[in-house]
Amino acid sequence: MRAVTISAPGGPGKLTLSLVNLDKPGPGEVLIDVAAAGVNRADLLQRAGNYPPPAGAPEWPGLEISGTVRALGPGVTGWAPGDRVVALLEGGGYAEQVVARAAQLLPLPDGVDLVDGAALPEAVCTAWTNLVDTGRLHAGETLLVQGGSGGVGSVAVQLAAALGARVVATAGGPERVARCVELGADVGVDHGTQDVVAAVREATDGRGADVVLDVLGGGGLADNVRALAPGGRLVVIGLQRGRRGELDLNALMAKHAWVTGTLLRPRSAEDKAALVATVCERVWPLVADGRVRPVVHARVPFAEAPVAHELLESGEVFGKVLLVP
Repeated sequence: MRAVTISAPGGPGKLTLSLVNLDKPGPGEVLIDVAAAGVNRADLLQRAGNYPPPAGAPEWPGLEISGTVRALGPGVTGWAPGDRVVALLEGGGYAEQVVARAAQLLPLPDGVDLVDGAALPEAVCTAWTNLVDTGRLHAGETLLVQGGSGGVGSVAVQLAAALGARVVATAGGPERVARCVELGADVGVDHGTQDVVAAVREATDGRGADVVLDVLGGGGLADNVRALAPGGRLVVIGLQRGRRGELDLNALMAKHAWVTGTLLRPRSAEDKAALVATVCERVWPLVADGRVRPVVHARVPFAEAPVAHELLESGEVFGKVLLVP
C-alpha cells in the first residue's frame, strides 16, 4: 500500500510517498481503509526527528484517521466490515490502510462527512481529557482557550460551550477571532492586538479564568498564571513558544492555583481505551447532534504531504489539515 513516510529527519520535503507493507489485524485489532488522516503538530515533531513513534507503532506519522472497516482480527466484536469509523492511533495514519485497536475506534455519526471525520478523534480526546479529566471544568466556569483557532482549540471551544462553560478564546486577527465566536466562544481576543490577561479579567469582572487550556508553553506561562482565577487550573498541552518559562510561585500560591501538563500519545492502551469509551458516551452525542463538529481548513492529497506540513507550520490554519489518499 501507499504511505507517506519520512526519508530522513528534517523539513517538510523529507515526506515522501512510498510503498510499505501492512500486517494483518491481530487479536483485538481492526483493519481500516483510510478515507483521511489528520495532521497534528506531533507529526511535525516526528518528521523533524524529535518525537519518535512508540514501540510497535509504524514508522510513518499519523495519530488519527477516518475510514471504513475492512476486516476484523480475532476476538473483535461490535464492529463489522463496512462500518464508518474514526480511530485514535499511536502512529501510521498517513497510509491507505491502518491496523487499529478496536478499543480506540468510534462510530462516525451519519451526519458527519467521512473525510472530515478524521479531524475529530485526536482533537476530541485531547480536549475532553484536558478540560474535564485534568482541568475539572464545570458548567458555569470560565475557560480561556489559548489558540482557539487550532485543531484542538477549535474543538475545545465547541465542547466547553456545549458543557455550559463560559469561553474566552484567543486567535490571531479579527477574522479568526470572529470564527471562534461562531464556534461558541463568548469572548474572542486577538492576541496580536489585545492584552489577553486584561480581556479575560474584563470578561470575568476581574476574577479570571477557572481553567486555561494552553498551547503556548514556556512563553505563555507568566500571562497564563496572571489570567487564572482563585483556585484556577492551567493545563499545558503545547509548546509553541518554548519548553521553558519563568514561574512566579508566589502568584500561583496566592491564588491557590496549579499548573499541569499532559500528552496523549504516550499513554497506555488501557488508558486510551478508557478515554475513548468516555468520549463515546459523553461527547459523541454532541457530535451526532452537531454541537461539536469537525473544523477542516484543507484537504491535501497524500502526494502533496509536504504542503500539508507547510500549511500547519505557517500558523494560518484554522482547525485541521487532512491528508487524503
